[in-house]
Amino acid sequence: MFTKNGKALTAIGVKPICPFQQVFKSTYLFGAFSPVNGDKFLLEMPFCNAQNFQIFLDEFSQQNILEFKIIVLDNGAFHKAKSLKIPSNICLVFLPPYSPELNPAEKMWATIKRNFTNKFFENLDQISDYIEKTIKAITEIQIINTCNYQYAFVEEIWTI
Repeated sequence: MFTKNGKALTAIGVKPICPFQQVFKSTYLFGAFSPVNGDKFLLEMPFCNAQNFQIFLDEFSQQNILEFKIIVLDNGAFHKAKSLKIPSNICLVFLPPYSPELNPAEKMWATIKRNFTNKFFENLDQISDYIEKTIKAITEIQIINTCNYQYAFVEEIWTI
């Protein structure tokens, strides 16, 4: 109970109402975004593991095959699996532990996830359709503006 000018006021809690869904099925999105030209490459996969990451790397290496690709990654176990065979036109650069804010792609993931807030899907097919529409709507300019971290373009810090 609060008082204002000697009068009693009652605090009333307001609880927001939004759709809720308990999720027990998952799909995973592997992706790369270029802060240089706004290109994007994404694959939706049923599991997040080394085998699917290998598929992502192999498929990504076939896009613009003459282009050398640098992928900035966190230290997830599947990113460093001994079974991985890194294609010759790809280089993996690992971030220091616990520093996802240094990965330009994390801002894209946050943008994509924001579109899913308070949405209800009946099944994984609906989620896949929604992911596809969301990804297609992202423009090159949006990717450049979102992923353009200045440190990525400072030559002195790269040892590749």
